[in-house]
Amino acid sequence: MTDNILDLPEVLSILFHPRRGVDFTSNGVSVPIEVEPGLSLSAYLHAADDASPLVLFFHGNGEIAADYATIGPMYSRLGISFLVADYRGYGMSGGQPTTSGQRSDAVAIFDRLDDIMAGHNLNPSNKYVMGRSLGSASAIEVAHQRGDQLAGLIIESGFANTFSLISRLGGLDIDADDATQGYGNTAKIEAIDLPTLVIHGEADYLIPASDGQTLYDRSGSTEKRIVLIPRAGHNDLMLVGMAQYFDAIYDFIK
Repeated sequence: MTDNILDLPEVLSILFHPRRGVDFTSNGVSVPIEVEPGLSLSAYLHAADDASPLVLFFHGNGEIAADYATIGPMYSRLGISFLVADYRGYGMSGGQPTTSGQRSDAVAIFDRLDDIMAGHNLNPSNKYVMGRSLGSASAIEVAHQRGDQLAGLIIESGFANTFSLISRLGGLDIDADDATQGYGNTAKIEAIDLPTLVIHGEADYLIPASDGQTLYDRSGSTEKRIVLIPRAGHNDLMLVGMAQYFDAIYDFIK
């Protein structure tokens, strides 16, 4: 029996939807990342120039890193290197997904970045962390713990309250304090003073735009921007607002 509410089986079945898969078509490089002895996670690196800024990206709960085979090159064409990592049990990763593992793995991946970059002859001028949907928790965790080593935080379709998200996703109502028993996204972002970019679809009914607005409002950063994309939902945000999406990221990083 776990003391962590978020690692209860009935909660994990709502938060995580792992699937296996590997990409054979991408121009990205497969990068297995060992997060603890005997356990490696799959990731793909889409490199730009050797000194280009780097985005470490954490995807949504129904995606895998291989799904970004066509998106990664869009970053590299903008002069941004892009590393997208899987969760435990996703893609070619070992283990089974848990929220505690998700958070510790995110920091472990970040801590391996210098070695990973050196192994591919890269020396990024700046490092950014970015998370989409469930991945916003991973990105915020990294920014919260390693903010002094980052140039910025990007949140795409992120959620403000864990238990509201669980209720929307699976109808499971949990009365608990988000800051101490949930992911604590809102409480953590209050303590993050990094430059921060929030991107959200105005027509997102899975994670409403009000969540993105809350994260923006509560951010402790004095350099922050929110971009709300009209008519964009949760899973078509990039398709509907691709130009606005990448313009915002390019302006933020470059």
